[in-house]
Amino acid sequence: MKRKYLIHMLLGFAFFLLLTGCGSKSTTGDSGITKVKVAYDQASKPISWLDEKGNPTGYDVEVMKLVDELLPEYEFEFVGTSSDDLLVGVTQGKYQVGVKNAFWTEERTEKFIFPKEFLGLSSIGLVLKKENAHIKSLEDFASAGMSLAPIAANNAQYTVIDEYNEKYPDNPVKLQAGDSFSVDVIQWVNEGRVDGGVSIEGPFEKQVLAEDGPYHNLVNDVVYNEFDVIKTWPLFNKKEQKFADAYDKAIKQLKEEKKLNELMVQFYNRDLFEVLDTVER
Repeated sequence: MKRKYLIHMLLGFAFFLLLTGCGSKSTTGDSGITKVKVAYDQASKPISWLDEKGNPTGYDVEVMKLVDELLPEYEFEFVGTSSDDLLVGVTQGKYQVGVKNAFWTEERTEKFIFPKEFLGLSSIGLVLKKENAHIKSLEDFASAGMSLAPIAANNAQYTVIDEYNEKYPDNPVKLQAGDSFSVDVIQWVNEGRVDGGVSIEGPFEKQVLAEDGPYHNLVNDVVYNEFDVIKTWPLFNKKEQKFADAYDKAIKQLKEEKKLNELMVQFYNRDLFEVLDTVER
């Protein structure tokens, strides 16, 4: 009986040592580095996309890579996804942060942490038929009674137009909410389904002006007229305030070193930071 008791005691002690060893190994192997998932829209060139080798790149992605280099306590894993999944995934904590040329909206502050420091700047404008190139602003567009391509209500571009309408109730743009996040604005304008549509300059250049763009055949038929320049932001999960604070410190340093200006020229062929003093949003 004593022998049986002794065997059980020894087996129990051995099991205890095994558990202790496993826990000790985990603690010892812990480098103190926090791994975070950075979601990006993988089909939004030149903002973010997969290059020919399957690597994530684009202005937003490359900025976050520089942030990663300045934060040794974090290890970034870049995850390519769709714009819709990015928004849902960051909200649910599937991703700790997401980048997608995101504009600030009051509604989004309820779902995400907006850091103190913005990520970049984005030109927003109207896509028009060439014969309507004289339309240079939302005021011109509204006064001419022109029709606008639908914009999904969860797209911040919708908010931009809605804010204009609130500011100028006597000269509003005809705003219609679409069912999907994005509408093929260039095609809709070219086909005459609408008079114009809202777009970001970068994607318009890659789709129309670039020789390998899918709509380069329309380079002499449609134009892009900028009506505003807007700050863009990374969207952090609500539980990631510490991470957002670390980002703020890093991005501020990158701005001081003019690293973001260099990336802006590389990916957008212009330095939008030059007009930062005039940016209101």
